[in-house]
Amino acid sequence: MITPLKGIRVLDLTNVLAGPFCCHQLAHMGADVIKVETRGSGDLARQLGADPELNKRHMGVSFLAQNAGKRSITVDFKKPGGKAVFRKLVQTADVVVENFRPGVMNRLGLGFEALKGDNPRLIYCAISGFGQEGPLRDLPAYDQIIQGMSGMMSITGAPDTAPYRVGYPVADTVGGITAAFAIAAALANRERSATMIDVSMLEAAMATMGWAISNLLIAGKQAQPLGNENGTASPSGTFATGEGLLNIAANKQEQFEAVCRVVGRPELIADARFAERQGRLQHRYELKALLEDAMVTKSAEEWWALLGAQGVPAGPVYTVPQALAHPQIASREMIGEFKDVPGVGRDIRVVRTGIKLDGAAPKVDTPPPTLGQHTDILLTELGYTPEQIAQLKTEQAV
Repeated sequence: MITPLKGIRVLDLTNVLAGPFCCHQLAHMGADVIKVETRGSGDLARQLGADPELNKRHMGVSFLAQNAGKRSITVDFKKPGGKAVFRKLVQTADVVVENFRPGVMNRLGLGFEALKGDNPRLIYCAISGFGQEGPLRDLPAYDQIIQGMSGMMSITGAPDTAPYRVGYPVADTVGGITAAFAIAAALANRERSATMIDVSMLEAAMATMGWAISNLLIAGKQAQPLGNENGTASPSGTFATGEGLLNIAANKQEQFEAVCRVVGRPELIADARFAERQGRLQHRYELKALLEDAMVTKSAEEWWALLGAQGVPAGPVYTVPQALAHPQIASREMIGEFKDVPGVGRDIRVVRTGIKLDGAAPKVDTPPPTLGQHTDILLTELGYTPEQIAQLKTEQAV
């Protein structure tokens, strides 16, 4: 297994999703990720998920999904002893990742300016809703707030149903992957000094919106909600079949012509309404109705095979269980399994990164940690004696 970040230590101070997802990627790349958590409660995600019993145990599904391969230490930043422990950890680390509101770490005396004195090569990554500056910097923000304010929701859904939120926390996830990319880039700088990375979830989300923003900035055309239709090509969208829905993306002329031949309607190729790209866009719903009439004779799976054989991008619309059960996912080692996980009491399965390095899917060896599971081990590594560790616990600093 290639582990490009082997030997890199990351202190993960984050909660819920954007930050934990960032550090989840780094752990799978080989980094030693230490989750620095609040005494007693830890990451809020420990209490979130579809299994109430696991939430009570502080091993919620939301936590399990993003924290495999990490070690956990509990620290109280408000206690002098806790601050001292954290600053010792910083001296051993390459990266600190936090997603508190801007200013919180500074008020604790643990912000970037303070910590770079402890570690002149420290990479400090702060993830927040709106960034470390600007008129909205102090406001709280979760995924749905960012989805709404980015314009993403305004173009999601059909004309009569928008705005809709995307069905999973895409802004959190994009914020996390953006932070991981920035950290990896900073680590690649051989001449680096202390580096401050400021990740705005709002900006990260908007950076991924592609044509929805570029068409407005460059062409002056505002994006509209189109449901399952593709605004740039036709036939391109979701089509009803004899059984199930099928996505087709016939973005090229030859793909459009292949669709017509495959469904048994070759005369549509020369139809004046559809012969050229712009005409197909203007008459997209007429073309869609004609194609769907022809596609009632077979299932989505059957049409998928026929269209794929002719080079037309297509695919069935699956449920999450169907997607997870597909042989393609199994063949790519996308799902990791941990046996009899402490704090959970049973086996769990979690998704990995979606990356392969030299043919192998990056993986971690250890399951998500229980709260504070590695506190004593890490304190010993830092040079604390058993008596000092006992005193820190008495003081409730760790």
